[in-house]
Amino acid sequence: MHIHILGICGTFMGGIAALAKAAGHQVTGCDTNVYPPMSTQLEAMGIELIAGFGAEQVALNPDVYVIGNVVTRGKPLMEEILNRGLPYISGPQWLAENVLLDKWVLAVAGTHGKTTTSSMLAWILEAAGLAPGFLIGGIPENFGVSARLPGAPALDAASRSPFFVMEADEYDTAFFDKRSKFVHYRPRTVVLNNLEFDHADIFADLGAIETQFHHLVRTVPGQGLIVANGREASLTRVLERGCWTAVEHFGVSNGWQAGEADADGSFDVLLDGVLQGRVQWDVLGEHNRLNAVAAIAAARHVGVPVKDAIAALRDFRNVKRRMEVKGVARGITVYDDFAHHPTAIATTIAGLRHKVGRKRILAVLEPRSNTMKLGTMKDALGESLQDADRVFCYAANLGWSPAEALLPLGDKAQIFDDLDALIAAVVAEAATDDQVLVMSNGSFGGIHDKLLLQLER
Repeated sequence: MHIHILGICGTFMGGIAALAKAAGHQVTGCDTNVYPPMSTQLEAMGIELIAGFGAEQVALNPDVYVIGNVVTRGKPLMEEILNRGLPYISGPQWLAENVLLDKWVLAVAGTHGKTTTSSMLAWILEAAGLAPGFLIGGIPENFGVSARLPGAPALDAASRSPFFVMEADEYDTAFFDKRSKFVHYRPRTVVLNNLEFDHADIFADLGAIETQFHHLVRTVPGQGLIVANGREASLTRVLERGCWTAVEHFGVSNGWQAGEADADGSFDVLLDGVLQGRVQWDVLGEHNRLNAVAAIAAARHVGVPVKDAIAALRDFRNVKRRMEVKGVARGITVYDDFAHHPTAIATTIAGLRHKVGRKRILAVLEPRSNTMKLGTMKDALGESLQDADRVFCYAANLGWSPAEALLPLGDKAQIFDDLDALIAAVVAEAATDDQVLVMSNGSFGGIHDKLLLQLER
């Protein structure tokens, strides 16, 4: 089958491209953002990339066009596809019908922590010899790729693994399918990490997102398992709408719990108050301890003993852009983190604070998600940054001024419309032992390397 992917350079659609190529399909694709690193990764796989959405691409004559949710009406290629009545399908539906159909899907959903928890779960299954396939919205350091097909378990080399770990995103599927992506995946094991208001560009309120999560719950079979955060009132409401599947909670006493972390990051894992073992690792934050117990519970559902899952996490390496150390210059450490929602910002700073104690944290923030650009979360922004010692906010692409939102931070917050001026201010402020925490869900103009270069000078 020849598939032509519209919007191929996004993480999700790029993952579909990699899976399709590995499955033996001919894959081509187009996007407006055809540049490294995704472009080089795809080209290394032998995937032809075309810049833009020109109507002339119909000359490729693929068997089907796979449409990413970045594609809107008005794109010349999409209009030509519609006018000619050519076959097209959304990315999630193509994935469901061509990759996931006969798999035991383990789906990880939630506002925060999907990528990290999916990576933990895939690694636990890998360490147990189950060779899972996966599609994750980031690059797990343990694997070095964001997507792969299931392998052949060592215990039965003649058969392929039935397991597939899926990061289950609640964002909409395509311009012609406004359901959340995750309703296509038909998982047997589901992790519901948390649920807050986000994606203000497509959801009117929290209730609208809860409805989509309940659509996911409706697809889980009675013999499946839902692993749900017991601390989240929103998830309780979702399950109270109707649930036909066994539920195990985490984060509460009558379920899976993560004990307090020692100075080295290690912590106890408990189930219904009974000690199951101790995770020894250096991953930061209570949120990651909760991610870990959720992954352990999900892995147990496919037969991985708890003690083996705990042992596997000893060798877990986090995901790129999750508190990733980009470098150290003159004793100043520069981190890169994907945090962009106020809850994630606060959690990330808290995790770093636990690690570094009284060392100064210089938070450098680019509010660039659609929700942040709309100003929906601006009232929570100041509080989320309270634990940082200095705050540098890049406001060039915002439709609102963050000055009022950051007013509670007083003179420890500075706002910049010019990236070079922001970098100069951070460099002038930073001193030995400072921790520079850069937070953005985009490339932020290559700020990390620029900061390190200026700090060295």
